[in-house]
Amino acid sequence: MQTSVDYNNGYTMQMQEQQNNDYTIQDDEWDRDLLLDPAWEKQQRKTFTAWCNSHLRKAGTGIENIEEDFRNGLKLMLLLEVISGERLPKPDRGKMRFHKIANVNKALEYITSKGVKLVSIGAEEIVDGNIKMTLGMIWTIILRFAIQDISVEETSAKEGLLLWCQRKTAPYRNVNVQNFHVNWKDGLALCALIHRHRPDLIDYAKLNKDDPLGNLNLAFDVAEKYLDIPKMLDAEDIINSPKPDERAIMTYVSCFYHAFAGAEQAETAANRICTILGVNQENESLMEEYEKLASQLLEWIRRMTPWLENKSPETTMAAMRGKLEDFRDYRRQHKPPKVQEKCQLEINFNTLQTKLRISNRPAFMPSEGRMVSDITSAWTGLEQAEKGYEEWLLIEIRRLERLNHLAEKFQMKATSHQGWSVGKDSVLSQKDYESCSLTEVRALLRKHEAFESDLAAHQDRVEQIAAIAQELNELDYHAASSINERCQGICDQWDQLGTLTQKRRENLERTEKLLETIDQLFLEFSKRSAPFNNWMEGAMEDLQDMFIVHTVDDIQSLISAHDQFKATLPEADCERQAILSIYTEVQKIAQSYGISPNLTNPYSDITPTEIGLKWDKVKKLVPQRNSILQEELARQHANERLRRQFAAQANIIGPWIQTRMEEIGRSSVDIGGSLEDQMSQLKQFEQVIINYKSNIDKLEGDHQHIQESLVFDNKHTNYTMEHIRVGWEQLLTTIARTINEIETQILTRDAKGISQQQMNEFRQSFTHFDRDRSGRLPCEEFRACLISLESEFARIMSLVDPNGSNKVTFQTFVDFMTRETSDSDTSEQVLASFKILAADKPFILLEELRRELPPEQAEYCISRMPLYNGPDGVPGALDYTAFSTALYGESDL
Repeated sequence: MQTSVDYNNGYTMQMQEQQNNDYTIQDDEWDRDLLLDPAWEKQQRKTFTAWCNSHLRKAGTGIENIEEDFRNGLKLMLLLEVISGERLPKPDRGKMRFHKIANVNKALEYITSKGVKLVSIGAEEIVDGNIKMTLGMIWTIILRFAIQDISVEETSAKEGLLLWCQRKTAPYRNVNVQNFHVNWKDGLALCALIHRHRPDLIDYAKLNKDDPLGNLNLAFDVAEKYLDIPKMLDAEDIINSPKPDERAIMTYVSCFYHAFAGAEQAETAANRICTILGVNQENESLMEEYEKLASQLLEWIRRMTPWLENKSPETTMAAMRGKLEDFRDYRRQHKPPKVQEKCQLEINFNTLQTKLRISNRPAFMPSEGRMVSDITSAWTGLEQAEKGYEEWLLIEIRRLERLNHLAEKFQMKATSHQGWSVGKDSVLSQKDYESCSLTEVRALLRKHEAFESDLAAHQDRVEQIAAIAQELNELDYHAASSINERCQGICDQWDQLGTLTQKRRENLERTEKLLETIDQLFLEFSKRSAPFNNWMEGAMEDLQDMFIVHTVDDIQSLISAHDQFKATLPEADCERQAILSIYTEVQKIAQSYGISPNLTNPYSDITPTEIGLKWDKVKKLVPQRNSILQEELARQHANERLRRQFAAQANIIGPWIQTRMEEIGRSSVDIGGSLEDQMSQLKQFEQVIINYKSNIDKLEGDHQHIQESLVFDNKHTNYTMEHIRVGWEQLLTTIARTINEIETQILTRDAKGISQQQMNEFRQSFTHFDRDRSGRLPCEEFRACLISLESEFARIMSLVDPNGSNKVTFQTFVDFMTRETSDSDTSEQVLASFKILAADKPFILLEELRRELPPEQAEYCISRMPLYNGPDGVPGALDYTAFSTALYGESDL
C-alpha cells in the first residue's frame, strides 16, 4: 500500500508501506496556512525536539535546535540507531558539505529500507536547515517507529491509537476523545489516561474542567516525574491555539501508549476471558430454553395420549359426531403448532451441540427423559394413538348408523305384527261353532283355514323380527333390553297363537262331519284374497322399508329390484280383479236365490273395500318409492363426485410431496457452489413448499366434506388424507433439518476459519466416497477417505463414531476435518489469560476481576469460581485454574 502526504509547499513525501497498516491518511495532510503559522511551528519544534531528546539521552546526548543539530547527519544517524536498535553504516567525520550530505543520505537510505519511500526530500534540504523539510522528516520517523506498530482490535496506527484512548477514557466524566486536537485542550483526557493505569498518581475526582491550565500542567509534571515521559508541550500553547497541532498531540500521546503497553496485555487477556465467558453464558441459556421447551412438549403429549386412547363408545350418533368434531379440531388447530415446536426443538438441539463442539465444550446431555430420542418416542406413541382413535371413530359411527337403522326397522315390523295379532287369541279361543249350523261351521272351518294361511305368511315376518333383535344384541345396542323384552312378547304370543290355532282346527274338523253345506264361492274368495292381501301388505312394507347404501351400484341394485316389482303390478291387478269377481259372483248367486246379498265373508275379515284401499295405497307408494330411490341415486352420484374430486387432488399432491422429498435429498449431496448458494436454493425450496400449503388446506376441506357425507372408501386413489398429512409433515421437517444442516456448516466454517475452498474440498472428498448418496460414509469408505491416517484409524473412528454405528455423516466429517486443519481456544489459553490478569499469581482476587472485566462477566466468574486452597493464598482468593479447566469439561467443577 502506498500513501502520500502533500505538504502543499512545493514538495511531496510518499511512504511505501510493506505491511498492511495505513498509519497516514488524507485527513493528516499539512495545511499551507498552518505551516506558515508561527504558533504551529513552535508546537512542532518543541514536541519533536523533546521526542528526539527522549531517545538521544539514552546515548548521552541531545539537541537544542532541531533544524541546526541534524544538519551534519551525525545525530540523525544516532537517533535512528537508538530507536531501531540497529547499527547504521559508519558516518563520515569530515566537516565539509559533502560529508554532511553523505551522512544525511545514509540516514534517509535507512528510513527507505524500513518501507518508507521519501519523495522530494533530499539531503541538501536537511543540510541547508530547511525547517519544513526537517519537521516532515522527523514526523515520518515518529510515524514509522512510534505509531505504526500500535494495534488495537484489528485497527492500527492513528486509528488504533485513537481507539486505545477512547477505550481507556470511556468511564471518565467530561472526557470524549474523538480526535487529536481540540478534545485534549482541557487536560482531562491526559489525566484520565494516567489515572486509568496509575490511579495512585492523580485524584481524578478533584479535577475541574474549568481549569485546563492546571489539568495540563498536572499531567505534564506527573508524566515527566513518574512515567519518564518528557514534557513535549506547553499548556499555554495548547489552550491558546484554536486547534492544537494534531501531530504534536499524537507524538506525546503515543509515549503514554508505549509506557502503558504492559497494561494492554492484561486488557487483551480480559477480552479473551469475556469472549469465552459470553459463549458459555449463551450456551447455558440455550440449554435452559431446550429443557423448558422439551418439558412443555412432553407435558402436552402426556395430556393428549390418554385422550386419544380413551375409546369409550357413545350411545347416540350426535355424541359420536361431537367426538369426531373434537378430533378434527385437534388435527387442525392443536397439533400443527406442536409439530412446529418439535421441529424447532430438534433444530435448537443440533445448533447447541454444534456451538459446543466449535467452542470445545462437552456435549449437552438433557435431563433424563428429555432427550430428542425420548421426545421422538413419545411423539410416535401419540401418532399411533391418533391413528387408532380415528379408525375407531369411523367404525363406531358406522356401527351406530347400522344400529339406528335396525332399531327403527325392528320397531316398524314389531308394530305391524302386533297390530295384526291384536284380538287373534280371543277369536281363536271362541266356541261359536257349538251353536252354528253346518253351513256356519263349514264357514268357520274355511275361515280358520284362511287364518292358518295368513298365520303361515306371518311366520317369515316373526322370524325377521327375531333375527333383527339378535343382530341388535350382537352389535351391543344400548337399548337391547327393551328390544329383547318386546321380541320375547311377540314370540310368546306367536307360540300361543300356534297352539290355539291347532286346537281350534281340531274342534272345527270334529264338528265339520256334522255340517254338509259350505259356500264354495266365499271359500274360494277367502283362499285367494288372503294371500293377495298378504302380498299387498308385504308390498307396502317393502315400499316403505328403509335402506342404507354407500355406493352408486348399491342404489342401482335397489332401483333394479323396484323396477322388477313394478313389472309384477299388471299380473297382480289381474289377480285383484279375479278376486273381486268372485265376490261379485257371490252376490249374483244370493240374488238368484232371492236372498239379501250379505257382503260379510264368513270365512275371512278381508273385504273388497279393504282390498281396493290397499291396492290404491300400493299404487300411491310406488312413485313415492321411485322418487326416494332417485334422490338417493343423486346423493350417491354427488358422493362419487366428491371421491373423484378428492382423488384428483390427492393423486397430484402425493407425487408432488414425494418429488420434493427426493429433490431435497439430492440437494443435500449434489448441490455445488458455496454454502450460501446452497442455503439460497434450500430457502427457495422452502418457499415453494410454504406456497403449496393452500393445496393441502383445500384437500383437507374436501376430505371434511367426504367425511360429513359418510363416505368411507375411495377406489379412485391409493392416497388417504392420513398419507398426505404424514408426507406433508415429513416434508416440512426434512426441509427444516436440511436448512439447519447448512446453517450448522456455515457456523462451523465461520467459527473455525475454514475457507470456502476447504469446505468445497471436504464436500468433494465426502461425496466421492459416498457412492450410495445416502449422506453417510460406512466404515470402509471413511477409511479410504482418511487413507493418509491409516495408522490412527481406530482412534479417529472412536472420535467421529462414539456410538459404534459404523456410519459417518458429512457434519461429523466436517467437524473432524476442521479440528485437524484449524485452531480454537483451549483451556490453556484461558488459563494463561487469567494468569496475566492475576499478575502471575496462582489465584485471583475479587477486585482484580471487577477492575479488568465488565460487571456482568466479572460477577459470572465470581459466582462460579471456587476458593483457592493453596498454601500461599489470601482471604477471598479464587482458583482460576479449576474454573478454566471446568469450562472445557476437563474437571468435575
